[in-house]
Amino acid sequence: MDDLEALDPSYVASVLSNPPFITIPGVINVRDLGAYLSNTHPGKLTKPNLMLRSAEISGITPEGIDRLRELGITKVFDLRSDTEIEKYDTPVPEIEGIEIIRAPVFQKEDYSPEMMAKRYKLYASGKTEARPTAFMELYSQILDHGGEAFGAVLRHIHDRPTEGCLFHCTAGKDRTGLLAALLLKLAGVDNEAIAKDYALTRVGREPARPMIMARLAKEPLFASNNEAALNMFTCRHDTMTSFLELLDKNYGGVEEYLKKYINLSDDEINRIRENILVPSANL
Repeated sequence: MDDLEALDPSYVASVLSNPPFITIPGVINVRDLGAYLSNTHPGKLTKPNLMLRSAEISGITPEGIDRLRELGITKVFDLRSDTEIEKYDTPVPEIEGIEIIRAPVFQKEDYSPEMMAKRYKLYASGKTEARPTAFMELYSQILDHGGEAFGAVLRHIHDRPTEGCLFHCTAGKDRTGLLAALLLKLAGVDNEAIAKDYALTRVGREPARPMIMARLAKEPLFASNNEAALNMFTCRHDTMTSFLELLDKNYGGVEEYLKKYINLSDDEINRIRENILVPSANL
């Protein structure tokens, strides 16, 4: 499947209508991180409807809000920067009974024109032989900056294991994808399953292709380089595999990352893991 080509609509519709995807009207790329087998805790799976990931929810419809409530979601964590919200005019919605928590991975100064130009150049190199290295540089930036934002989600799971949450960035790919990987890795899900979850964004984001391309066309780097813009769609299995290797090599693995960047204790980490996992017999 070529990342630069539009996907067959019937294929997209089929994939999106089945787990782990969840239909939330007005929101794309929604999927549940539940029902993944833990290799480190035999007989246990990740808990359904506890951790949902998605693209931005600014376009959610009343039917979508009802669906969130049906799923038991009580908090939505918005990982986007203030700059993104202002630039794309995608305000944070107000949803009665569901708390929206602003948890930006990058602060406003991290979205200066100079900083964004550097990031876009890395994204644009996604199809070259340097792609894994380029994405690992980007993903290291997310890990280095994301401790506070990721910690908000992890502490919710620690404190309120019976209340589901949804977390999202703009497209639900990079910041959202790395947080999803950290959660699944903590639960003992194997690297292959984590990489497959990451790659599903290739399909989950497809309905928004025209909108994304229109946004990118406004950026000088992409306005005259359609292929570079399309490289923003890359969500390849091997990119996540490389990230998980990076996590182990440069950050000491998921638990060490949580200790150093989020200041979680061993007891807190163990409690979060316990809250994420449920006996498979219960499902």
